[in-house]
Amino acid sequence: MVDGAEITGLDVLGLGDVDPYPEPVEDGATFEDNALVKAREAVARTGLASLADDSGIAVDALNGMPGILSARWSGPAGQDGAGQDERNNDLLLAQLADVPTQRRGAAFVSVCALVLPDGSETVVRGEWRGQIVGERRGTGGFGYDPLFLPDDDIAAGRTAGELNPAEKDALSHRHKALQQLLPALAELAEA
Repeated sequence: MVDGAEITGLDVLGLGDVDPYPEPVEDGATFEDNALVKAREAVARTGLASLADDSGIAVDALNGMPGILSARWSGPAGQDGAGQDERNNDLLLAQLADVPTQRRGAAFVSVCALVLPDGSETVVRGEWRGQIVGERRGTGGFGYDPLFLPDDDIAAGRTAGELNPAEKDALSHRHKALQQLLPALAELAEA
């Protein structure tokens, strides 16, 4: 069943299930580029079909930034990454301090790349539209979730940081991207 997301015949492995290898440098100019860098490297290192995601937030008033720089918007992460989300949120709020609510449109973006050992590639993009609020709301999720107010009626005025995990998963950019990959995954399972 593809629409219900039930696909049998695939064994799903995580990075912890394969021999370790160095993370590839994400030096692409787009989410698509970086997702493909990661998926291609995984195929080259493991010989297995590989799925990789690159994601972030694109703010309209900032011409789509932080975009692919979302995780390191406020500079390189510390050794343990502690406080990076807080610094990124502080910087985004400062950059939008004088921007009126109606111009704070944004989208969480997720690009998933499925690369097969035969070299075939499927790339899909999911977007979750909303706006950036003026202060953190909620403690759930991670990254920019406390600042992102989804357009979805289901969210009912709550930021992504105020949604429970099941609500967020059902609405998110990753969900939308992965839904688009279901036919390719079903085809892979049948092969």
